[in-house]
Amino acid sequence: MKNSGAATGQVPDGRGEARLRRTSPRITLHKSLAGLLALGAALASFPAAAATTDYFADTLSRSGSAGLGAGLRLEQSPYRGAGVRPDILPIYLYEGEHAYIHTSRAGLKYSLRPDKRVDLFVAHRFEGFPASDLPASLAGMATRNSESDWGLSYEQRFGWGSLFAEYLRDGSHTSSGSELRLGASGNSRRGRTSLSPYFFLALRDARLNNYYYGVLAAEAINDRPAYEPGGGVNATAGLNARYDYTESLHLLAGLSATFWSAGVRASPIFEDRLQLAVFGGVAFEFNQRLSLRADERPPLYVKVLHGRSTDCNLLPILHFSCFSIDTVDKTTVDSIEVGRPFVESPNGQPVSVVGYLGLLYHNDQGFQPNSWQVDAYMKAFFWGFPWSGRVRTRVGFGLGLSYAQRVPYVEAKSQEDRDRGTSKLLQYLDPTIDVSLGDLFGSKDLRETYFGVGVSHRSGIFGMAQLYESVNGGSNYIYTFVEWKM
Repeated sequence: MKNSGAATGQVPDGRGEARLRRTSPRITLHKSLAGLLALGAALASFPAAAATTDYFADTLSRSGSAGLGAGLRLEQSPYRGAGVRPDILPIYLYEGEHAYIHTSRAGLKYSLRPDKRVDLFVAHRFEGFPASDLPASLAGMATRNSESDWGLSYEQRFGWGSLFAEYLRDGSHTSSGSELRLGASGNSRRGRTSLSPYFFLALRDARLNNYYYGVLAAEAINDRPAYEPGGGVNATAGLNARYDYTESLHLLAGLSATFWSAGVRASPIFEDRLQLAVFGGVAFEFNQRLSLRADERPPLYVKVLHGRSTDCNLLPILHFSCFSIDTVDKTTVDSIEVGRPFVESPNGQPVSVVGYLGLLYHNDQGFQPNSWQVDAYMKAFFWGFPWSGRVRTRVGFGLGLSYAQRVPYVEAKSQEDRDRGTSKLLQYLDPTIDVSLGDLFGSKDLRETYFGVGVSHRSGIFGMAQLYESVNGGSNYIYTFVEWKM
């Protein structure tokens, strides 16, 4: 524990130096999940229990499944006077043979033996100053932002549970800190209920603690002296629970308590107490249920689109009251997407659910360098209209994640005009309507080829999701597309 000696208007980076930072509490344009590991390495079995600090690792019941849901996190803020911090947590899940997405973590996994596993992952760190309602203890300080950590984990499973080790290091050049976690978890199942108690020690280095809980000399005031907490060891204990209401519908809950190291507890901006957090949520699991012969592979959907930016908000577009693409910037998007069905016409019903992965190119017309965007989402289709026997008409709605290499120009400009922050990682919505070209032109070969219009929408959840840097706002592109089934 040392007093800080950094220069005015800077934030410590933990290397004995300081980096310039804005002193506004706005969220900066950055670094969410470091690309989300290309959103799960193309959406690519799965241990019997979560044996790391990845709390969503055992939500899905089988490999090859995907899931959507939502939850609410309530956490006692570690910052003095900040109270309880509510957080809407969108739940996006995918389990593949060698890759996964678990809301705030995505990674690659490799089984050394049935009881040993190694993961390489990227994860969002839920730390940093509140995005709004800054307490008096933090007034005048440069914002400490959340970061994305690269991680490596090792897990050894036993009959009673697991032992695990994780190493995390800042990959977003925020704190430049690192952390080693050592822990154990158990697993028990009674009927439809699964319980997973866990405990781990977190060995945090000085760079990590100094960034989030230190006070620079330039930030010091009478009741907030300059301070560096240095490295230390935290202890966390918790319990996660899952109740399988049906085979596909899972109710989730969790609680945890963290005892912080002495150096952090002595910080003038830290609320010295046992930090408690609770979570509750629901997730719906989509299992691949397709009527295929033994020698058949699941069909592949391919979609290409071209779109223009619009000043219309999503709701007026969906109400058919705003369609203008006559914008000042005239920026465009082009994308190719591939999809695999998870559900196709169950019991003969006119519905399907398809999982998509898309690569989208932003042409920002010279306002900023052009860039790429990766979208991963689940999409439900319905075509049970009275005229669908003559011309099949589908209405679709997609929901998932979008990671932009660079925040799109229209998004950044709109947020800047409203003095709001941005994030590379945001929620993705994809509403569409299309018709069968085969039915329109009387061609059986084109029966599963569709032409339509849609909206490519990125946004936060009205500033209520820490995963999206508490962003309130986003962007819309109206597009036309062709999709065919292979």
